[in-house]
Amino acid sequence: MTERLTAGDAAPDFTLPDSTGKPVSLSDYRGQSVIVYFYPAAATPGCAKQACDFRDNLGDLTKSGYAVLGISPDTQAKLAKWVAAESLPFPMLSDTERTVMKEWAAFGEKQMYGKTVTGVIRSTFVVDPEGVIALAQYNVKATGHVAKLRRDLGV
Repeated sequence: MTERLTAGDAAPDFTLPDSTGKPVSLSDYRGQSVIVYFYPAAATPGCAKQACDFRDNLGDLTKSGYAVLGISPDTQAKLAKWVAAESLPFPMLSDTERTVMKEWAAFGEKQMYGKTVTGVIRSTFVVDPEGVIALAQYNVKATGHVAKLRRDLGV
């Protein structure tokens, strides 16, 4: 497993397709702060709660200078259905090969119901305008995470 990223590390750049198939790169956001979050699966209860929390708080996050990108191993087609169903107004990116997740240490061994499994590690990062990790949070909870993140960011 890749070593976990911490504040001060350069954020690994990536280009992934969004729910419409359009390529989105982290470098597209250079000059502004961006929240990059990794989640296990679109259209599941926990992931829907987290995505809808980001959706419902997007106005305040945007006013404070933050863009939001969600990344999962789902296909572009599955993401397209989910984005439409939940009216998600920010890019949801498809990392079916889990390449970006591995580079960001958001895929690997984790504890789930007392067992060690391999999968997506629910994680959130704040990348500053220069492309440096300002905040790295691993093993976050789906429920209440956006409220905690807002407190951490003073938003």
